Amino acid sequence: MRRVDAKNTFSKLLSLVIDVAIWFFLIGFAVFVLIPVVFMFTASLMPARDIMSIPYPWIPRTLHIQNFWQAIRGNDGKFLFPRSILNSLIVASLTTLGTVLLSALTAFGLAKYKFRARNVIFLIILSTMMIPFEAIMIPLYLLIVNIGWQDTYTGLIVPLIASAFGIFVMRQFFITFPDELIDSARIDGANEFMIFWKIALPNSKPAIAALSVLTFRAQWDNLIWPLLVVQSPEKKTIPLYISQFASEKYTNEGALMAAAVIASIPMIIIFLSFTKYFITGAELFTGRK
Repeated sequence: MRRVDAKNTFSKLLSLVIDVAIWFFLIGFAVFVLIPVVFMFTASLMPARDIMSIPYPWIPRTLHIQNFWQAIRGNDGKFLFPRSILNSLIVASLTTLGTVLLSALTAFGLAKYKFRARNVIFLIILSTMMIPFEAIMIPLYLLIVNIGWQDTYTGLIVPLIASAFGIFVMRQFFITFPDELIDSARIDGANEFMIFWKIALPNSKPAIAALSVLTFRAQWDNLIWPLLVVQSPEKKTIPLYISQFASEKYTNEGALMAAAVIASIPMIIIFLSFTKYFITGAELFTGRK
């Protein structure tokens, strides 16, 4: 009996040690991830001389609010930063909308309809995820130049709508979607598009939220494609503006960090607004319930 009690005590103690170790690891990893974010926010409120000082003063001595004004007006005083934010919102929002709709429609067909070579088609779609964007960006750029889409919103949005990852995410969700609901809708006289639009799509909010957040973030941070497509300053997105702002002679580090803070705010708002659906959707397509 004593051996059993000792064994149970040892098991509980070992479990406690493992839990404490996991918590220490997670807390340390969270601190490691948050340090650059804290640096960005604190540096945005400091003059350049404080940012470059060693050791770094993590608490601003004075609030240098003019950093935000310089970031917004720009070194040339043309106020292109608000226009860049608007451009990024337009491009990221429309790309996200197109990606979600196209991915959901394709995934629903691959998940719920049986036809010849269905799995082969899905594997071909998945295989495109192995091709780096850098390998296709030049042919894609030449294509949009030939059809007259250079330096346009269309050229920024349309080539990036098709997403193999989006199809994978939505298909993982639609595989678990009850076939009984689809059969009931057919019995009630609904056509296939109505089944998708009225039943499947409204009930896939978690997957849509997860895909939307990931797609929006990817397009909000996208630098390579706008760098190729955009020519005029009025069409520049946030990453292009910050890249140019950082390379200008009279930009101080505080204003640069202020521009980064302002550019981060929409993503923070979107993520916090969709956190519940995002976590649920992530659990669904990773197989966790």
